[in-house]
Amino acid sequence: MAAEINIGDKVTAIYKTGKYIGEVTNIRPQHYLVRVLAVLKHPMQGDLHNPKEADVMLFHERRALAYREQTNVPKQMVKPFEEEIPEYKDSLKKALDKMKTELTEDSSAWAEQSLNNIESLEKDYFK
Repeated sequence: MAAEINIGDKVTAIYKTGKYIGEVTNIRPQHYLVRVLAVLKHPMQGDLHNPKEADVMLFHERRALAYREQTNVPKQMVKPFEEEIPEYKDSLKKALDKMKTELTEDSSAWAEQSLNNIESLEKDYFK
């Protein structure tokens, strides 16, 4: 049986292709409303409907959810979180660095475009 999650609980939440640490602020029939406190995995770049493809109509720049931004997350994508919550900017940098390392090891056109997007995002995130 899944652990009961209540308002105020700290959780991990997967939203689109990103993973976050947050706090539940509301419970809805199919979703939890989660306030983002840290980033565990930065969202993948490109078209969500054609993952890892570079030859798409629009190659999306996908931003991480912002600090304290709230989002509806399907209940099955939310799990309790017991550890210490890292500072948002530090967690964002760590998640981006991990993604950059993985993309650098990939020689595909998708990885190259993703790296370009991340370079642009970094300038905006850490100005």
